[in-house]
Amino acid sequence: MFIDRPAKETPHAGAGLLPQMRMMIRALLDSPIRNELFVLGGAVFAVIVATAYGQIRLNRWNQPFYDALAHRDFRQFLVQLGAFGVITFSLLVLNVGQRWLSEMLKLKLREGLVRDLVGEWLKPGRAARLVHEGALGVNPDQRMHEDARHLTELSGDLGVQLLQSSILLVTFVEVLWVLSRGFTFHYHGQVFLIPGYMVWAAILYAGTGSLLSYWVGGSLVPKNAERYQRESELRYSLMQVNQHLPAIATAKGEAEAQDRIFNDLGAVLAAMGKLVTGLTNLTWVTAGYGWLTLVAPILAAAPAYFAGDLSFGGMMMAAGAFNQVQSSLRWFVDNFSTIADWRATLLRVASFRRALILEPVTDMRQQVVNTP
Repeated sequence: MFIDRPAKETPHAGAGLLPQMRMMIRALLDSPIRNELFVLGGAVFAVIVATAYGQIRLNRWNQPFYDALAHRDFRQFLVQLGAFGVITFSLLVLNVGQRWLSEMLKLKLREGLVRDLVGEWLKPGRAARLVHEGALGVNPDQRMHEDARHLTELSGDLGVQLLQSSILLVTFVEVLWVLSRGFTFHYHGQVFLIPGYMVWAAILYAGTGSLLSYWVGGSLVPKNAERYQRESELRYSLMQVNQHLPAIATAKGEAEAQDRIFNDLGAVLAAMGKLVTGLTNLTWVTAGYGWLTLVAPILAAAPAYFAGDLSFGGMMMAAGAFNQVQSSLRWFVDNFSTIADWRATLLRVASFRRALILEPVTDMRQQVVNTP
């Protein structure tokens, strides 16, 4: 009686991923902090490129180090330990710098997004009109606060990781191709040459994992979106009860308010239960591939090693490059649940902003009806 249930949210036109991303990117590019975003983005790119170079040096270090172990060359072993210290310290400095830049990038992304959303929301007449937009109108605070925070943090993390994986992929594909271009296989007295076969093995390994992840976890996007909507409704019910406590007490409506809250809580728990099932199923793929990765690079390089085309150090170097390539290609596998969460949050924020900037269909129809 004194608590109105928010209307069910309906999808807006242009709700596809690319239109949503274009709209949000355009909003950030039009914000006053765009120059700061460009500077931070450029700095992150430079640090990642430097890190990729350091990882190439570390990968090359594998061969002399493990060859020194295989030959029991103690002097060379000590020399390579010193080289390892220099390389890893440099990478540590770069890692710390990348973390700081990434966190600052997320901070500025949130500032730009929230300023844009609040500015659009408080333009004359828009906040009042949004009240009639169903669930979007009764929970604008959550869209501008929690959803905006979550979206910018996920966007910053996923964006930096994708950039790093892409640069490492381009870098180490060349390294791995050179290492495996002369590998030969012997079968029943015949010799087979597969140029860059370890590159193809890494692509096949990572591609299989990506396809399985998409097949198993494809339902996580709608499940995440449903969970956030149910959370929004629970938060709204709690807020309404808190605002109407005197009226509830006067009407002795505590039991009714409690039932309403428990019903919304039940909807939240049901949505979370579906999400738990989806995440559990996805773990079979991600965790399984994670454990298999411990031996997959060695298995890929083993034929050339046993054929005598690689030394022990060369095999470890090839295995390291294979691991870099397949881990870059497996970015989608490793981050699928996070991507689904990001996609659902983007849908909520983008639909809110679209509702702010577009003229309502109901108003347009009313104008047509009233036109003489």
